[in-house]
Amino acid sequence: MKWKGRRQSGNLEDRRGMSNKGKLAAGGGLIAIVVVLLQLFGGETGQQLAPILEQVNQSRSVSEPGEQRELTAKEKEMGAFAATLLADTEDVWNQIFKENNLGDYQEPGMVLFTDAVRSGCGNASSASGPFYCPADHKLYMDLVFFDELKTRFGAKGGDFAIAYVTAHEVGHHVQTLLGTSQKVRQMQQQSSAAQANQLSVAQELQADFYAGVWAHHNREYLEEGDIEEALSAANAVGDDAIQKRTQGSVQPDSFTHGTSEQRMHWFMKGYKTGDIRQGDTFSEILN
Repeated sequence: MKWKGRRQSGNLEDRRGMSNKGKLAAGGGLIAIVVVLLQLFGGETGQQLAPILEQVNQSRSVSEPGEQRELTAKEKEMGAFAATLLADTEDVWNQIFKENNLGDYQEPGMVLFTDAVRSGCGNASSASGPFYCPADHKLYMDLVFFDELKTRFGAKGGDFAIAYVTAHEVGHHVQTLLGTSQKVRQMQQQSSAAQANQLSVAQELQADFYAGVWAHHNREYLEEGDIEEALSAANAVGDDAIQKRTQGSVQPDSFTHGTSEQRMHWFMKGYKTGDIRQGDTFSEILN
């Protein structure tokens, strides 16, 4: 992706390298494993991740940030890249909201952290993966995750895997602004566990679709191989792929994010159409 020398967002907060005497214990235990499996490429964190984080809070704590060490040259470059990505999402979604008469686009914040972080949805460790918190309208990213995405989950390396994840989380912010997240939450409260999972899948696939829509409108900055990197990441984090890798079998009723095929399909649909009106994942998944 062509990103160097371009505008960077002012909505990024870099907490990396800050010392936390009371940060979450390394490893995270069973709770962290549950978070990894259920919240990889986190979803509507207020309804799904927060209860788990509250369990973590009962036994672990995150102190206020202390002294900050000097970031390495690589870390600074990654921070600049993340800020450029966020700026790109701001430009695209401001344009889309205006063109579709959706009102003003409220730009989300992004927090970069190391190991552990305090969010408006509770405390989290890096084991939770990237997530969006609707309570404070911020994305939370431990960029070390993207090394694990390649080494543990088999995705191709490259900066556009990061772009895909960022755009997916911004997609959840868009859902919050449009009221989709609130409707899903209300429907889940009146549904069976299986139906609630289907609603979650539809919501996650729509966020993938929105990521594709963003990529469509950001094509002037794409390079050869970028879309393949995004598809590789989407394939790696499908529910079926994760379950096969971690437990050797697949349980469709427990899916919360969609299969690898579904995630790639909806990202590509968004990328090919660039039209947010084509992203009704709910009708397809629930029928």
